[in-house]
Amino acid sequence: MAGSVRVQQREETRRTLLRESRRLFADNGYAAVTIADIVAAAGVTKGALYHQFAGKPEVFRAVLADVQSEVADRVAAAADARPAPWDQLVAGCEAFLTTCATPEIQRIMLIDGPAVLGWQEWRAMDEATSARHLADALTSLIDEGVIPPQPVQPLSHLLSGAMNEAALWLASGTGPEALADTLTALRRILDALPVR
Repeated sequence: MAGSVRVQQREETRRTLLRESRRLFADNGYAAVTIADIVAAAGVTKGALYHQFAGKPEVFRAVLADVQSEVADRVAAAADARPAPWDQLVAGCEAFLTTCATPEIQRIMLIDGPAVLGWQEWRAMDEATSARHLADALTSLIDEGVIPPQPVQPLSHLLSGAMNEAALWLASGTGPEALADTLTALRRILDALPVR
């Protein structure tokens, strides 16, 4: 009994640390947040943080993983809400850009993520979440004859790269019409894919 209580307390401490770290990183940016800020916001000791994480980079990596997972879940939910595979692809791509346009996601995933972890690690984390769903959707569309037979990996990387670049551009402080314009451009690119 006592062991399960300790496990629950550790899990609750981890959730609290991640929640407060996410809020701080989103509000202030990675560079401006200290370990002292995190433990004060979470109401725990530094020892409790170091019991869970080796340091601030590991806290950020866990926060980023949660954010990327949340983005992937939103993309999947938007796609799953559509009955037709083509509409699922379009809805998922649009959901990715719309979700990435929120300031919290922009700051953690698009601005600080590549800067803190480096491009290679950030890209590997992206590949494990959103990019995998895109490749699966494209494979299904090829199998169903909706888009012409072709190697999925290059197409997936081209579309993922275009959407990541658009999301980074949106995070750079574009105007309010930029998301709508970006979604319009995305639809034009996607409309070129199906068999005519």
